[in-house]
Amino acid sequence: MDEETRYEAVRSRDARFDGEFFFAVETTGIYCRPSCPAVTPKRKNVRYYTTAAAAQTSGFRACRRCRPDAVPGSADWNVRADIVGRAMRMIGDGVVDREGVPGLAGRLGYSARQVQRQLTAELGAGPVALARAQRAHTARVLLQTTELPVTEIAFAAGFASVRQFNDTIKAVYALTPTALRAAAPRRGAARPTPAAGIPLRLAHRGPYRADAVFDLLADEAVTGIEEVAGERGARAYRRTLRLPYGTGIVAVEEAHHDSTTGSGGGSSTEAVHRGGWLDARLHLTDLRDLTTAVQRLRRLFDLDADPYAVDERLGADPRLAPLVAARPGLRSPGAADPDEFAVRALVGRAGAERLVQRYGKVLDAACGRLSHVFPAPADLAAEPGTLGALAAALADGSLRLDAGADRDDAEAGLLALPGMDARTAALIRMRALGDPDVSLPGGAEPAADAWRPWRSYALRHMSDLSDLSRPVSPR
Repeated sequence: MDEETRYEAVRSRDARFDGEFFFAVETTGIYCRPSCPAVTPKRKNVRYYTTAAAAQTSGFRACRRCRPDAVPGSADWNVRADIVGRAMRMIGDGVVDREGVPGLAGRLGYSARQVQRQLTAELGAGPVALARAQRAHTARVLLQTTELPVTEIAFAAGFASVRQFNDTIKAVYALTPTALRAAAPRRGAARPTPAAGIPLRLAHRGPYRADAVFDLLADEAVTGIEEVAGERGARAYRRTLRLPYGTGIVAVEEAHHDSTTGSGGGSSTEAVHRGGWLDARLHLTDLRDLTTAVQRLRRLFDLDADPYAVDERLGADPRLAPLVAARPGLRSPGAADPDEFAVRALVGRAGAERLVQRYGKVLDAACGRLSHVFPAPADLAAEPGTLGALAAALADGSLRLDAGADRDDAEAGLLALPGMDARTAALIRMRALGDPDVSLPGGAEPAADAWRPWRSYALRHMSDLSDLSRPVSPR
C-alpha cells in the first residue's frame, strides 16, 4: 500500500485495515488504528508503521480511544513463510519471553544479529521491541479485567522487573499501571477475581462465519478435553490447554451482540459476525501463559485472517463465487496445540479419545465434561507404528510443528515417517501449521493455482468440513 491509499483508509476510518498498518500523528504524539473515530489528522502530520512496536519505538503512545494494541494481527504473518513471517508467529507465541532473542534466532536457524537486522529493516522494530509491545498489551488486559496485584501482573505479562513494567506502561500508554487500571471502561459489574478466569475479547476483522467454525469444532471434539454445548447460534466451545508453564481451560462463545443473519435471509442460527470479536474466558494455572494461550486461540479460530482479500480472490472464480457469496468470512481453522492436532489427524477422533483416557494428564479438578489434558508427545513415543514414530520425532525435536516452523521442512519430515500418507501430512500442514495455501492430495476437486494464496479457504468452501478432518484410513 502506498501512502495515498493508507491515508484514504484513515480518512474513511476503514476497519478493514486495522492491524495491517498503524498511523501516528506527529503533533499529538499518539498512534492509532486506521478506524480510529478521532478527527482525521492533516496528511502532512501523519506517519505510517507496519507494527505497533515500530510506532512505540519512534516515541508514540497508544490512543486511548481506539486502543490500537487490541487489533487483530496482520494476515501477512500467516501467509509468509520467510524469516519475518516465521519470527512474527513465534514472537506472538511468546518465544522471546521464554527463550530470549538467542532462542528465537536458534529456532529460525539464523544468528541473533541477522534476525535483528531483518526485522528492523522491514518492520521498524527488532524482536525485543516487538515482544515488549506484546507484553504491554497483555499487562493492559490483566490490569483492566482482573483485580490481580500490580506486581503479579508485571511478572505474569513477562516483564523481568516491576521497574521495567512501570516504565513500559508509562511509555506505551502515558499512564501509570494504577491509572491505566482506573481508566478501564466499566460495564456495570466488578472485575472478576482470578478464580473466575480472565475475560477476553478476541478481535477479528471483517465478517466471521462463526457457525461453520463451531460446526467443525463440534464434529471434531474429543471427549475429556473438548466440548461444544448449547443451541446452534449460541454455543460455547470449551477445551483444556497444555501450555509452557502449566495448563489452562478456555471457553469461547459463538454468539455476538453484532451478529446478523446470513446471506439469503437465513435464520439467526446462521449468524455472521460483521467485525468485532469473539467473547472468551480463560482459566490458567500460571498467568505467564496468557500471551501464548491467546495466540493459540487466535490460530485455532483463524482470527487474524483477512476475509476481504480471501473472498475477493476466491469470489472471482465462477465455481466458487456462489459459495463465497453464501458464506462470507468463512475461516480456515487452525489448531490450539500443533502436536496434539498432528496426532489427532493421524489416529482420528476415536483413536484420540483412547489416547486421552490412557495417557492424558488428569485435571486436579474436573470442569464439567473436561477431565484431561491431551498427552504430550513423549507420553506416546512407545506406541507402535506411525503414531510412535510421529510422537518420538515431536518429542526429540527432530520434527517441529510450532508456530515458527518451516512449513516445507515440517511436511518433508512428516512424509519421512514410516506409514505417513501425503493427505494426512497436508492436513497437518493446513491446520497445525496454519498454512492458508494448502491443497489436499486425493481430493475430489484439485485446488487451482488461481486460488493462491488461499487454497485452504477454497477447500473449506468446496468440501464437507468433516471430510477434511477425517483420516484417510484407520491406524
